[in-house]
Amino acid sequence: MDGYARHVKVNVLAGQAEELAAVDRLAARLLAHIEATQAEIALLHVHGASSRSIQDHFAKLLREDLGFGEEVVLTPQTGLVTRARPDFFYSLSDGRGIIAEVERGGTTTNNHDLKDLWKAHVAPDAHHLFLMVPHNNWKGDGSRRERVFPLVARRLGAFFGDPRREIDVLSVHVFAY
Repeated sequence: MDGYARHVKVNVLAGQAEELAAVDRLAARLLAHIEATQAEIALLHVHGASSRSIQDHFAKLLREDLGFGEEVVLTPQTGLVTRARPDFFYSLSDGRGIIAEVERGGTTTNNHDLKDLWKAHVAPDAHHLFLMVPHNNWKGDGSRRERVFPLVARRLGAFFGDPRREIDVLSVHVFAY
């Protein structure tokens, strides 16, 4: 599908491979949900609509079916003044988890995608990021303002593929809605 991008560190350890397989299974369920509810999402993602309506749509699956917590305050990183509170969080095991963020209008214009990656990077209990972004954002006249998904997938992919560039996030999954 042209609405999903997966980025993983070059060197994955044996224990991490098992964890990554579990993360991939959750990602597959989220992707199937997006594909199955495209018509409903299209009605929610219109110019001027509330961002909360999109988040609520994904909350049904993430919270109720997959077991993500909503707006969980993560463990603060030593030395940083941060009270990271992602849209959703899933605990894989003690001290390891997935941050899930739903973005809309400010995804690239306000660098929310990079802020979400930073949040996953500095949180000691998050090692994976699920980022849901629009295929496109719209103008008031209904024309396309920007192609969000390809830009976000490329920007976040820059942090993977070469051990020198990689950050402390094992995987990033970008989903287009």
